[in-house]
Amino acid sequence: MTRTLSEHESIALVARYGVPVADARRAGSPDDAAAAADAVGYPVVVKLHGDAIAHKTERGLVRVGVPDADSVRAAAADLLALATVDDGVVDLVVAPMIRGARELIAGVHTDPQFGRCVMLGIGGVLTEALGDVAFRLVPITAADADDMLDELRAQALLGPVRGEPAVDRAAVGDVMLALSALAEGEPMVHSVDLNPLIVCDGRPVAVDALVEVEVS
Repeated sequence: MTRTLSEHESIALVARYGVPVADARRAGSPDDAAAAADAVGYPVVVKLHGDAIAHKTERGLVRVGVPDADSVRAAAADLLALATVDDGVVDLVVAPMIRGARELIAGVHTDPQFGRCVMLGIGGVLTEALGDVAFRLVPITAADADDMLDELRAQALLGPVRGEPAVDRAAVGDVMLALSALAEGEPMVHSVDLNPLIVCDGRPVAVDALVEVEVS
């Protein structure tokens, strides 16, 4: 049996192992959300947050590119109004809008036969269509991480794109090594999904995380 950690808990866990994450702030009200947005800088992303909320995008619980404090207050009020009884106690997460022409996905998965694996793939809207992913059993080395990058078919996306520099392979490798260390250090973790891992100025930043843990 498993349960899913909240986004805040998930982000905090992966960050503790060295995954670069967006500067997300929690807020309990529209005014708090506006203050958080002032602190992280505009434009921002505003999300409804709670222990029972896992798939926010499918439910329309995310607002992106929110440009100013008044708009943040309005977005926050709208999101809080969408909460249901099944969501339990909710609040808000406010984070800077991270932009990049490319997205990766990364994570940890537990295979029933082989055990924990680290995964890396091409993300974005073509994730499912491309199925461009690579796996390695935990623990991995820096050489394993480099090989995973080499295995991705869409190599052109790892080079310079739309005026952005090439993907920093070492930085992506560090994310893979961090996930491997998390899998070894947290035996109750069943899976980790970093989706998307946005490539900004060549370097990956996790703007969302979903961690699933085993419970007795």
